[in-house]
Amino acid sequence: MTAALDIFLNDTLVGLLTELPDGRILFTFDETYINNPDRPVLSQSYLAADGALLTDTRAYSAKAPPFFANLLPEGHLRDYLAARGGIKPGNEFALLYLLGEDLPGAVIARPAEDSPLPKGKAENTLAEKAESGQPWRFSLAGVQLKFSALMERHGGLTIPAGGREGDWIVKLPSRTHDNVPENEYAMMHMAGEIGLKVPEIRLVPLSEIAGLPNFGKLRGTQALAVKRFDRTEGGLRIHSEDFAQVYGIFPDNKYEGVSFQNIAGMVWTLTGEEGLRDYIARLAYTIMTGNGDMHLKNWSFIYRDGRTPELAPVYDMVSTVPYLPGETLALKLLKTKEMMLCNLRLFEKLAGKAGLPKKLVLDTVRETAAKTHRAWQENKAHYALPKAIETAIDQHMKSVPLTDG
Repeated sequence: MTAALDIFLNDTLVGLLTELPDGRILFTFDETYINNPDRPVLSQSYLAADGALLTDTRAYSAKAPPFFANLLPEGHLRDYLAARGGIKPGNEFALLYLLGEDLPGAVIARPAEDSPLPKGKAENTLAEKAESGQPWRFSLAGVQLKFSALMERHGGLTIPAGGREGDWIVKLPSRTHDNVPENEYAMMHMAGEIGLKVPEIRLVPLSEIAGLPNFGKLRGTQALAVKRFDRTEGGLRIHSEDFAQVYGIFPDNKYEGVSFQNIAGMVWTLTGEEGLRDYIARLAYTIMTGNGDMHLKNWSFIYRDGRTPELAPVYDMVSTVPYLPGETLALKLLKTKEMMLCNLRLFEKLAGKAGLPKKLVLDTVRETAAKTHRAWQENKAHYALPKAIETAIDQHMKSVPLTDG
């Protein structure tokens, strides 16, 4: 027998993820989902330009299909979770088996009826998880050390080992850079100040987080807590997908293959004027604040009604220039990644090449640049960032030519 996971969007059965005997992983849509005219969207990558569902199947060797691979954590967090489960970090099917009850968005992965355990060395752990019916460990996609957590009445956080799902994301200090949570808090708060959609955020001392795993020495004493936008107050899952999933790109290629121009055209097509204005404002803000890490996994669509995409609230807004002088954009803007070359003329060319309304694009860039300058000057003293980080952001903002032609 082959191991298999039923894939749900909330209560809707979408399809079956199967680990074949030779180790390949295959996803197939369920017939009831295919035939449902009101089916919720799993991913834009499974839709044709006319909205038709793409049902062709392909088995991937030793890895999950791109949409599912992007549900899993990367880096140190994946190593930690794999070690706890007694499996290799590259065993993506077993990781989805372990983490399937609290994946990003509305996706749930549950062992199919009569399915054997997935391949790997974690038979005891996997069997215990299957018998308990409880989430094995809360985690989230991406490289950063972060967990799903519960906010307690006293304001502290608890990372649960099982049972209830978390409604906040806890983002721990970096192992390599100082004050990253404080930096991200400042950039996220300022994004809200200029009108971007931002989830609720707060800084929480590590001492007030219960159930926190030991990752050794971290460069800071505070974590950033972010209210999950893919969960409602009542615990309902709201589906979302990052743009690596949208484009069907594996996590390792999140800096490649797609440009900011490509994204602009897609956002314009799928979300119209409101979505485009939001996207251009975020892109201008990214440049203004010196964020060189806005790769494909740091942009997402959210489906509040299950079918209609809109840009999800902003997340992972960090000024990277204090840590990496000379930092460039994560993706190309036309033919450049150099922030110092991003001026109004470049955005004018972007509008022309992507078929975007030029006035909307240029007005949005001008307004965002001016608002960001003002918000930084008004708020930077309250963020209590180290002087070196504050100075680096100051110098960067003064040198970015977004108000120039």
